[in-house]
Amino acid sequence: MVLINFSNVKYFGEIEFWIGLLKIFAIIGLIIVGIVIFFGGAPASHGVLGFHYWKTPGAFVEHLTDGNTGKFLAVWTSIIKSAFAFILSPELITACASEAEHPRVNLPKATNRFIYRMIVFYVLGSLTIGVIVASNDPRLLGALSQGSSTAAASPFVIGIQNAGIPVLNHIINAAILSSAYSCGNSQFFSATRTLHSMAIRGEVPRLFGRTNRWGVPYYAVTLTALISLVSYLNVSNSSSVVFTWLTNISTVSGFISWIFIGIIYLRFRKAIDYHNLNDRVTFRPKFQIPGAYFTIFFFTLISITNGYGVFFNFNGSDFVAAYITLPIVFILYVGHMLWYRNWKLFTPSRQIDCFTGLEEVEKDEANYIEPVPKNWIMKVYYWLC
Repeated sequence: MVLINFSNVKYFGEIEFWIGLLKIFAIIGLIIVGIVIFFGGAPASHGVLGFHYWKTPGAFVEHLTDGNTGKFLAVWTSIIKSAFAFILSPELITACASEAEHPRVNLPKATNRFIYRMIVFYVLGSLTIGVIVASNDPRLLGALSQGSSTAAASPFVIGIQNAGIPVLNHIINAAILSSAYSCGNSQFFSATRTLHSMAIRGEVPRLFGRTNRWGVPYYAVTLTALISLVSYLNVSNSSSVVFTWLTNISTVSGFISWIFIGIIYLRFRKAIDYHNLNDRVTFRPKFQIPGAYFTIFFFTLISITNGYGVFFNFNGSDFVAAYITLPIVFILYVGHMLWYRNWKLFTPSRQIDCFTGLEEVEKDEANYIEPVPKNWIMKVYYWLC
């Protein structure tokens, strides 16, 4: 992972492309397996399984308390927990913008396709899990209580084992390993570019803004690699505790980052209006402004309630793990204001730079030549790329 991030960004993109393709094939395969199990085609099937687990033990189970309140809390907890799987990925598209070829052409493509893939794969994947494994399966509950993060804790693996399908669980293990690598690689890349950007603006030592001949900020990569060694704490005896702390800190940081993204986008639109540049913004999907307000509201709510379960059976360690990120961000924000003596909550629209690099980007877009596929294989490749 470190070597890849020290290399030219094109190698990072190539590896992510192939691993992403592997993940697509894996999830499509799992959905197909789920359909087979659904209709009773698995070796251990005794007739059509259908939506049996939606009736026994039920599609909605109680969590923390009884009745409909408990069912609502179960759904809300699922939303919070599922955020760890997808909240720290969409922003990587823009993180790669400065090093992407033909950004005005490729970034809208990547953005639109990401949305559709997330809807299809997450919705169908979740539906498949609900069909092939019961929520009260002993192995699933045991994995959760032990804090297991291996493929043994995967509901897909448990459902496949229950269906009596051999070997496939090992293939899933390999797919999960590659997905974990891809996730770490993406976040590693994002961290180095964020640090590099801060160094360029003078917010951290300018040492981290230095790049090699490939444009790689090697000092930022080195520091990120050293900090990443903390992940090895997860192999200790108290792995479940460490894993909970790390995932909570990273997940809540993702929630807060999306609050800032919503605010920044609204300020960007204000600046675009002020400088009269609306006709030069080529990618602007519908409902972005209402979407930004909804993003701010939703992630503020979810950041505040992400650790609500601790109040049903209060534990100091769990409380700190759930909410430690909030005061850290507040201290950093206030510290930044004090250090730079900047008491303005928002930069005035007239001071927001919307022109630097604009002509270069527009020139690149004007000179772009759309590749013409020679056969259906090339059509598929261009669609994926």
